[in-house]
This record gives sequence, C-alpha cells and structure tokens, in this order.
Amino acid sequence: MKKLINDPKNVVDEAVAGVAAAHGDIVTISTDPLYIVRKDAPVSGKVGIVSGGGGGHEPLHGGFVGFGMLDAAVPGPIFTSPTPDPILAATKAVDGGAGVLHIVKNYTGDVLNFETAADLASADDIEVRTVIVDDDVAVKDSLYTAGRRGVAGTVLVEKIAGAAAERGDDLDAVAAVATKVNGQTRTLGIALTAPTVPHAGEPSFTLADDEIEIGIGIHGEPGRERIKLEPADRIVDRMLEPILEDLPFASGDDVLLFVNGMGGTPLVELYILFRRAAEVLAEKGITVTRTLVGNFVTSLEMQGASITVLKLDDELTELWDAPVQTAALRWGR
Repeated sequence: MKKLINDPKNVVDEAVAGVAAAHGDIVTISTDPLYIVRKDAPVSGKVGIVSGGGGGHEPLHGGFVGFGMLDAAVPGPIFTSPTPDPILAATKAVDGGAGVLHIVKNYTGDVLNFETAADLASADDIEVRTVIVDDDVAVKDSLYTAGRRGVAGTVLVEKIAGAAAERGDDLDAVAAVATKVNGQTRTLGIALTAPTVPHAGEPSFTLADDEIEIGIGIHGEPGRERIKLEPADRIVDRMLEPILEDLPFASGDDVLLFVNGMGGTPLVELYILFRRAAEVLAEKGITVTRTLVGNFVTSLEMQGASITVLKLDDELTELWDAPVQTAALRWGR
C-alpha cells in the first residue's frame, strides 16, 4: 500500500487540520470533539445545517462548509460514522436560534448516530429536523443500509438546502426543499478498481483487469452486476437507463446533470462520460440546464464514477444558482 500518510490512525485528524490551514478564511475546526464549522457560525436567525459521515469521501462533507451551504460537517474515521457527541457539539455550535437541519446519508450508523444527537439537542431546546438522502438506484439494501444508499446526490441536497437557509427560509421550509431535492434526484455509480482503507492496507474487493462493477456504493459496496469493461458510451447507456426509469424522467424535463469522480478517475474520462450522458438526455427530449463535473463525493482512490440527474424547476434552479463560498464549491460571491 502506497499512500501519502503518516500513521493510519491519524489520517482524518491530520486531514481536518489541513482543511483548517488551507481554508482558514472560510472555516474553523474543533479538535475535541472533531468537527469543521463555518467561521461566522452561529449566524443569528438562520437555520443551521449540519452533515457528516465517515472520512474518505472528500471533499464531502468538510469541503462544503461555508456561506450558502453547510454550517458544520462532522467527519468520522475512514468509512465509519461519527459518534453522537461531535454531532451534538456541531449542532450546538451552529444553532442561531432558528433550529438546525441534519442532512444524513442513508447508512445505518450515520442514521442512528445523527438520530441520537438530534434527541440530545432537543433535550437542550434546539429544534432539529432530519432529511435522509437515498438517491442511489443501484440496490435497495446493502452492507451498510436498510433501503437505498445516499451517494453523490448529497451534494445537491446540501447546496440547495444551504441556499434556502441563507435566504432566510424557516426550518420547516429548508427541510421541505431538502426533501424535495432528494425526491427528484437519482444516482448510479461504477467502479473500475477498489479503494484501500489505510488501516486495512489492502483493497476492499477485487476486480479483474477487464472487469467493472455496476452500481457500487461510496464505500466499495457491491453493486448490481459485474461485467467486462466496455467502451465509455456503452457504460453511460447502462448507467442512465435505470436512473431515467426510476423517477421517471420524461421529455420536456429540465435537469441538472452531475458526473462525479470516485477519487482516482481523471477529469478527461469524466468529461467523456458527461458528453455521452448529455447526448442521451437530449435524444430523449430532456434539457440539461445546469451541470457539475468533478470529484465531489469520492471513495478514497477508487477509479470509477457516478452519474446523478436532478429534475429541476424554477425554485430549485434559483437555489442552485445562489451564491456559495466553500472550499470545494464556490460561485457568485
């Protein structure tokens, strides 16, 4: 195993310290317990938004803390949920008197620990709402979940909910728009290689040189099928078919098309995938009005990608376009 690390036990702590050193104009950190928080938090009268989950998915979630998006992110160990204590501390740190929204990917540990933290926050008179993200269409249940997994669509939920909170929407309204985004978002991912968790020291699964896994999760969970490697256009066709059928998307829809890298895939390949996905959508009368391409929800160094499609309307488009200033996503400010 070759990785640019010191001690495998300290990977997340040292990475979070690096985030603080690189982006001190946007965020600060707490080391005990560990969380990343918007520098001007709490913002009085604004709904606070907290998300989090295991490390190894960077820039999710710490890279999305800042104006117009998250108020705090709580990282756990690699691919492992944070415990309730730092989630509770982060919730208290961003409470500006208007309540706090937890955005939680649908993994059993994340759901249980955020639920516990929300109960503890309520006991301290902080009103908390929770939105579970479950945008993955690949499998209904997995090693880590009951129901669908939360994957790359989490970024879209966080951005749009963050914009709603920034413009002054109340807690119920921010939770409602986050729920709406999740309900109109569908994702499917593929893997060409497996990630290597630092403390494990070996890949989490094996693929032959001529194989790919269709429908993997962001922890390297198994997908729906393993096939021989095909040309990129054929792979995109395979990925889009279940995505478009699931909502279903239809001719006349406006959508945001998001092609996400899993950490080890070069941008040149992601743009090849995006080109074909945009072609397929256009052929079906679906108009791509907003786009995102890059490594935003990763799985360490896994080679692979996911495709996410969000059905837009005027409100969601306006909120997507609203200013944002975070380490990993910024425009308009």
